[in-house]
Amino acid sequence: MRAPVRRLWSSVVAVIAVAAIAIGVNLFVGTRFANAHLDFTAGSVYTLSKGTRAILADLEQPITLRLYYSRTLGARLPVYGEYADRVRAMLLEYAARARGKIHLEFFDPLPFSRTEDEALGYGLTGVPLEQGGSKVYFGLVGTNLINTERTIPFFDPSRERFLEYDLTRLVLELAHPKPPVVGVMSSLPLFGNPRLMMMGQGQAGQPGGPWMSLVELEKDFHLEQVPLTAQAIDPKIQVLLVAQAQDLSLPTLYAIDQFVMRGGRLMVVVDPRSEAQAATPGPNGMPVIDTSSDLEPLFKAWGIEYSPKKIVTEESEAVVVQQSGSAEVEGVPYIAWFNITGGISRSDPATADLRQITVGSAGFIAKAPGAPITFTPLLESSAQSEVLPVSAVSVDPDPAKLLAEFKPSGGPRVIAARVRGILHSAFKGPPPLPAGVKRAADLKPYIAATKEPADLVVVADSDILADRFWVQVQDFFGQPEATPFSDNGALVSNLVGSLAGGDLLLTLRGRGDPNRPFTLIQAMQNEAQARFRRTELALQARLTATEQKLNALRHGTAAAGPGAAGASGQALLTAAQTQAIKAAEQEILDTRRELRQVEFDLNRNITHLETQLRLFCIVLVPLILVLAAIVLALYRGRRRRLAHA
Repeated sequence: MRAPVRRLWSSVVAVIAVAAIAIGVNLFVGTRFANAHLDFTAGSVYTLSKGTRAILADLEQPITLRLYYSRTLGARLPVYGEYADRVRAMLLEYAARARGKIHLEFFDPLPFSRTEDEALGYGLTGVPLEQGGSKVYFGLVGTNLINTERTIPFFDPSRERFLEYDLTRLVLELAHPKPPVVGVMSSLPLFGNPRLMMMGQGQAGQPGGPWMSLVELEKDFHLEQVPLTAQAIDPKIQVLLVAQAQDLSLPTLYAIDQFVMRGGRLMVVVDPRSEAQAATPGPNGMPVIDTSSDLEPLFKAWGIEYSPKKIVTEESEAVVVQQSGSAEVEGVPYIAWFNITGGISRSDPATADLRQITVGSAGFIAKAPGAPITFTPLLESSAQSEVLPVSAVSVDPDPAKLLAEFKPSGGPRVIAARVRGILHSAFKGPPPLPAGVKRAADLKPYIAATKEPADLVVVADSDILADRFWVQVQDFFGQPEATPFSDNGALVSNLVGSLAGGDLLLTLRGRGDPNRPFTLIQAMQNEAQARFRRTELALQARLTATEQKLNALRHGTAAAGPGAAGASGQALLTAAQTQAIKAAEQEILDTRRELRQVEFDLNRNITHLETQLRLFCIVLVPLILVLAAIVLALYRGRRRRLAHA
């Protein structure tokens, strides 16, 4: 009796020991490897990028992130429930990576609750699930120690691949709440007419006032005007916007060049013809004749091709303008001004959500052959565009004539692009100064090339900044009220913001789509549907031909002889005609039967493949694991028997 009891107690102790070991291992792994995971998805969509991890590791002050998510939304619309799970999981990973610097709070804002009042107070977007129903919320609020707030008003599943970018940018703005300094160098009166503004005139959006694109920039950045004669760029400037800066001297070009060589971010806006400048009176009261701009020495050194003497035109989305005719004023598409919708990059966070950009007499850019840069288009014309000399639109252009003579010559043409790479200076050293000009005392030593890859944005149209091409401004009780009809203002703000974020934020492009469809099934569906459409078209053609044939037979215009009519006055059908009608009807039945068979084969093939996939996932994989376990057990048993033998 003692031996069985000892064996029983030994078994109990062994079970307890195994359980204790398992619990200990789980606790150890849970604390030491809580963030460890394997990501086998294409593009590693569930793994935080290097830039995000670096930003989280460098946080110096605590940040609080509050997720307001209505569970009712996920219950009614499962796609939002799945997305909410991913947002919550990513926030938890952010908090784990931040080593205690990020505090998370999760709320379910029920209707008419204090939590809903908080969500509304933070400016989150409430969306009704049905007309007149209560609102649901799915947004994020971030705050820091000095009560700086940043929000994502509503998480849109269509922007899921930019989730990491949006979250990281929010965290970065809270970690560095001081607005970035953006320098603006331009020949355009972007800041308004100082004389009119001193007299209390020239409000934003009005003649002589600041341009609305600058007003939008001032909401997020501290703007400083940089003179066109600058010999050096202030080091505190993080992003330099050079917009339609004309006739820059070599010392000023050198200042821009060295700003980039030292790691500064640059957004260049050039134009073969500035429509806004052409309509603005100059110092002598007359518009400037030459409204082109170029940074030719810098572009040439950095591998960017651009001509200030050519514009791109397009017919498909041309802006309709009013042209005075001999009798009446009529709308005519002006091919030199056009909207861009399909040519907006959907892979860049700065442009992914934009719907329309309007350009006027825009130029185009390209990567020089062999240039060691990455050239990523942001805005493009359609594939059916034409290149014209700028002289074609410089003096009293005729929209009707230009439209009549429009001849597509390929495309698309790139109007805006990101440029990234190691850049070399366009100069061998500081250039000589004009006579009588002294060299700046704060000029820093010459740098021949960038140490890290430089980041630039180049846009070949300055009219994206002009109010007339994207916004209507009306006076509302003494205050300007802007109503955008294009997304030009958002484009400029987004691009400057992406540059101001630095290297770490710029590396966060749109991640891969986490929704991985069954491409094999889709291919089968596409192929079968193509066959179905071809058969359907053939059937329609046969039906049309048969109807025409029957109509001719019934009216006696086919084989019936003259005068073959019955008492009712209608043509009598001969035996041959009756047989032809029956043959046509049989042909229709056969074709419809063939169409049904194609549709049946489509569904059968897809169902068969789905069944095979389910069997593989539900039955075959577990069966393989069970068989592997049995084989391993038999192998170990055999080794034990051999050891005891």
